[in-house]
Amino acid sequence: MTREYQADPALYINGTWRSGEGRDVHQVLNPATGKVIAEIPLATATDLDEALAASEKGFALWRATDVNARAVILHKAAALIRERVEHIATLLTMEQGKPLAEARTETLSCAAVFEYCAEEAKRSYGRIALRPAGQRAMVLKQPVGPVASLTPWNFPVSLMSKKVAAALATGCSVIAKPAEETPGSTSEIMRCIADAGIPAGVAQLVFGVPDMVSRHLLGSPVIRKLSFTGSIPVGKHLMKLAADGVKRVTMELGGHAPVLVFDDCNLEKTLDIVVTQKFRNAGQVCISPTRFYVQEGIYDRFVAGFNERTGKVKVGNGLDADTIMGPLANPRRPSAVVRSRAHKSTPASTYAPSASSLRIR
Repeated sequence: MTREYQADPALYINGTWRSGEGRDVHQVLNPATGKVIAEIPLATATDLDEALAASEKGFALWRATDVNARAVILHKAAALIRERVEHIATLLTMEQGKPLAEARTETLSCAAVFEYCAEEAKRSYGRIALRPAGQRAMVLKQPVGPVASLTPWNFPVSLMSKKVAAALATGCSVIAKPAEETPGSTSEIMRCIADAGIPAGVAQLVFGVPDMVSRHLLGSPVIRKLSFTGSIPVGKHLMKLAADGVKRVTMELGGHAPVLVFDDCNLEKTLDIVVTQKFRNAGQVCISPTRFYVQEGIYDRFVAGFNERTGKVKVGNGLDADTIMGPLANPRRPSAVVRSRAHKSTPASTYAPSASSLRIR
């Protein structure tokens, strides 16, 4: 089970990797052991200014690059991710906590995203609109400009890849800022992109104090679009920052997923699905069930079946082969779970943390 955390998380700015010399650092913990496994450098204002300047130049180059040439690099990045899947997945488990099988699946999904975007970019068609008096209007799709990509810790490599691959495929440059809790796995995804031959300044990676980084990037006229996944309060804050520059914004915010269970369902299949989804990634998923509305005729059987399956969920270190649910990802999460339970308005059940059930007729 014991594996060494073999990673060197760093900033990637204008085609060069930068470590912690002269910079503040953030300690990375293994949530299964509580031990410090790495330190990452935090970007300074100077680092961010250099990233912005490089991204502006990178955009001018990349937007003029033929879409087929872009696709070659994205396909190469996908191939490198597949080659390095075990290394990336192990880093992901050690810094985020999820079982290795889940980490492996997430990493492989990144390769699929790069492949999809590489091909889909070739179909960025415009359209011809008929106008009065025989006129025609032609609509062309063009890259919007440098993109700021801000992503969380629960699916760090997947969410970063979705934003970065889409931006690169369409001809945009991108500055990615993943979560500071999961820097090793995200650094390795960027390393795959760099090793695939992306030109300097086109794709960059920074870590830092989140509010400082977001204010600095979104306060610059260089950034023309924000892509963010995270909480609703932070999303509101970022939207206000983006509004000053009238920047385009794409966000995925929070989640509070109910499950409706009716008498005529296939109960065994339903239980297999909902228990798996409840404990996947220790419940740290935007679509993780938070409450169940169960029709009265099936309620008792549903609770019994849920309890039985929950009792078989092995909790442990994500590197252990028999672990089904790893630890919560960071020290903030246990208190968040307690707060979540305290605010439930429906009867709390003992069979699933952060979940509740209610009979319906």
